[in-house]
Amino acid sequence: MRVALIAHDKKKPEMIGLAIKYKNALSQHEIYATGTTGKLVANATGLTITCKKSGPLGGDQEIGSMIANNALDLVIFLRDPLSAQPHEPDISALLRLCDVTATPLATNVASAEIMLTALDRNEIPLMNPNIKKKAI
Repeated sequence: MRVALIAHDKKKPEMIGLAIKYKNALSQHEIYATGTTGKLVANATGLTITCKKSGPLGGDQEIGSMIANNALDLVIFLRDPLSAQPHEPDISALLRLCDVTATPLATNVASAEIMLTALDRNEIPLMNPNIKKKAI
């Protein structure tokens, strides 16, 4: 599976903790991340991560493009809902794309734990990469 990891600054320690806890599960899949998050997680875990740009510099848009092009199977985006984000329109677009394409999305640690546990147990069905996800 192709997994995206994104975390706002105040949530990066939580993302690192999740990645350490679920390192074995994540190591079996292709991991993509926005720039800073990817570098921090890779340094903490040794996982191979394809890093995009930092979120405010277009990384959220790059991940959004991957979702729109059926190049991701699930997204973990630990958001900081209490801090204003200068690139909020990009964030909203990314979340909307997940909804439109039915791409599984976790936006907090609790939902990420559920998703990563399912990933570890191979309980998330792999979409046929030759079939586009359809909007519901």
